[in-house]
Amino acid sequence: MGIILLILALGVIVLLYGVSIYNRLVKLRTMVEEAWSGINVQLKKRHDLIPNLVETVKGYATHEKETFERVTQARASAMQASGVKSQEAAENSLNAALIRLLAVAEQYPELKANQNFLQLQDQLSMIESDIEKSRRYYNGTVREKNIVIDSFPSNIIAGMFNFTKSLFFELENEAEKEVPRIQF
Repeated sequence: MGIILLILALGVIVLLYGVSIYNRLVKLRTMVEEAWSGINVQLKKRHDLIPNLVETVKGYATHEKETFERVTQARASAMQASGVKSQEAAENSLNAALIRLLAVAEQYPELKANQNFLQLQDQLSMIESDIEKSRRYYNGTVREKNIVIDSFPSNIIAGMFNFTKSLFFELENEAEKEVPRIQF
């Protein structure tokens, strides 16, 4: 009788431990989804700001049509992207186009003194900073989730319930990770 109770108690402990691991995996999956949502909010803010920035630069640099088209196309691609990897590629392209746009703006002293342009540039810098914070939080939650999925014995529960590892959201080039800045 004592052995049966001991086996039963061990079974209950193992079951409770399995439920605990499952609940942790669910929590981490939800945190990753919430963190990705935070990145999307910041990216939308940036996408909404870009047309104003382009129009302001256009007023001073009308002959830079190719640069404006690249920014517009890159923005459209970024807004249509879904999933971590396609969003990452689209944002890399948009970052490169924005860097070119800001380099064009650097050539026009009147534009650099324009109050509207300066406000847009400040807003862009703040949004880029917020994107970086959101990306750091997202990657931290992805790291934690992936560690739990790879660790024993939680990898058994993760496999039983089809929990999969999440992808990190990174930029390809260190230079593109920096907030675009214009020196006056």
